[in-house]
Amino acid sequence: MNQNRSGLNQRFPNLNADFAVAGLPAAMSLRANGGNVVTMAAVDDAPLFVLMVRASLKSKIKKIADLKGRVIGVNTSTIKSKTTSQQLAEVLLKSGGVSIDQVRIIPAGQNWEEQSSLMISGAADAIMGDEPFASRLLAENKVFFLANLAQPETVKHIVGVNFLHAAVETRKEVITDTPQKVEKMVNMLRKTLQWMATHKPQQVVDKLGVSDPAERKALLFSLKKYPNAYSKDGKFSTRQLQETEKFFHTSSEDNPSAQALVLETMVDDKWAGRSR
Repeated sequence: MNQNRSGLNQRFPNLNADFAVAGLPAAMSLRANGGNVVTMAAVDDAPLFVLMVRASLKSKIKKIADLKGRVIGVNTSTIKSKTTSQQLAEVLLKSGGVSIDQVRIIPAGQNWEEQSSLMISGAADAIMGDEPFASRLLAENKVFFLANLAQPETVKHIVGVNFLHAAVETRKEVITDTPQKVEKMVNMLRKTLQWMATHKPQQVVDKLGVSDPAERKALLFSLKKYPNAYSKDGKFSTRQLQETEKFFHTSSEDNPSAQALVLETMVDDKWAGRSR
């Protein structure tokens, strides 16, 4: 689910953060473009992305191919890194026979205000977003779902669709120079995830201290609907890492550096551990 994650490429090159939570495919994009990013723990257990379309277009857009010529909102990418949202949008469009130059890509932001305003104003025809924003917009009859990673039948032709989305990442030198700091960070994450896994959704939302009623309702709904959204312990799954690499290679077929990238070379599971 979306947690207002800051862009990895905005944080690491400027050295103004030692750790970031971001999509692993986005981190792979940064690594393929010369970034020294390393990932140390899993946060999500299921990618909850949804390609949602403005409700007023329901009679006109029935399938991916109908998005040709439309405006698509994605999380903002940069020269150094392509966001997971944009990678997935491009893969889905391609699966429907739509090339990237047949649509107009615009930044959709990573918060409720920006994504909802794009749909309400009609500035975008569709958004590649994730939960809980997607279900909140659906409940308010602002959008309909065209493709949903939580519904396999809508994305059955996408390779690596069960990729690892959010993970904790850092720079190589942080691990080399201050391993105790990395250990502390991973331990805090694992304790948090283990606490979440043993408490009810209501308790998790209460702990966040969210005061806005609509936001609380959306978070609670998503936690109940997707009980496996978050990792239970921060461990990496070998199967999920393999899916992630397949997805990333599919999303970057025209990039030799990306095709040559082996995900295992940027995974350090010393502290979080590994499962099958």
